[in-house]
Amino acid sequence: MPNARATYLTLFTNWRVLGQVALTALILGASTDSVSAPGASPSVSSLPLQKVADIPLGGRTTRFDYASLDAGRHLLFIAHLGDSEVIVFNTITSRVVGRIPNIASVHGVLAVSQIGRVYATATGANEVVAIDIDTLQVTARVPTGAYPDGMAYAPEARKLYVSDKNGGTATVIDVSSNRPVASIPLGGEVGNVQYDSDSKHIFVNEQTHSELVEVDPERDKVIARIPLPGAKGNHGLLIDAAQNLAFIACEDNDRLVVLDLQTRLVKVMFGTGKDPDVLAYDDGRGLLYVAGEAGVVSMYRIGRDTVSKIGDGFIGSNAHVVAVDSDTHFSYFPLRDVAGKTELRIFRSVP
Repeated sequence: MPNARATYLTLFTNWRVLGQVALTALILGASTDSVSAPGASPSVSSLPLQKVADIPLGGRTTRFDYASLDAGRHLLFIAHLGDSEVIVFNTITSRVVGRIPNIASVHGVLAVSQIGRVYATATGANEVVAIDIDTLQVTARVPTGAYPDGMAYAPEARKLYVSDKNGGTATVIDVSSNRPVASIPLGGEVGNVQYDSDSKHIFVNEQTHSELVEVDPERDKVIARIPLPGAKGNHGLLIDAAQNLAFIACEDNDRLVVLDLQTRLVKVMFGTGKDPDVLAYDDGRGLLYVAGEAGVVSMYRIGRDTVSKIGDGFIGSNAHVVAVDSDTHFSYFPLRDVAGKTELRIFRSVP
């Protein structure tokens, strides 16, 4: 641990789009590139990443899910799904500083720093658990639809939106009272949900019909359904409000869809590692990370009016979760089993 921490602290101090893709080609599933052949393990050395450390996380060697960073407090919250707990990791001291138990089959976790709270989806109990970010104590348990998964916070409306994967709905929670105030029917299996700070709207993946659904938080009503030609299993989602782009990871055909939120058209598609899941964005360096179930992270460079793929690299078995600190340019990958123990694998991007 001391060596890892010393290394960490030392490093701490120290795109027009690639071409307008024809809609017909997108429907056929065309993309601008592909990943390595099946069975291959692309080397992480091809990516602009420098490994910092592997830090033990403790607990059993069971599945992790989402992670969320409160950069101001230097706290990384990790959903340890198989252990039904949220792990709290201090990114300065490189230590686990807390564990929040009894969150049944925890999937999603979201740190909302401006209200001093962390929310976690307890899929095993169909509820969202509210946690005080300073005391790490559970303060409320809020019922949701079936299989709550991802979450997004709309600050102007002071509402939390929860994607109910199997329920086909989005549960809306008033964070002032920690009570559900609406359930929005979405029409099919629900993927991840994100807030767009430009439009101040919520966007949700609807996987059954390959659509991105737009919700108005003032009325909690669906106001648009955006088709995603060529997308299969559109689950992961991240929005770059500055570029008016939505990045959508498709777990059923290993694609990253880039959607222009102004024209509502798919601009381009890229290949990813197998079964892409969680996305993270370093807006300081314009680096998008897409982590997949096969342990491969795919990286993309986001510039002014341009998106390009950097490459793919094998991070570790089941490295499907990633969180990124845009201030330090560190990326964090919780791994369920490294030589019989859980680890947090940490990298730093290099210019």
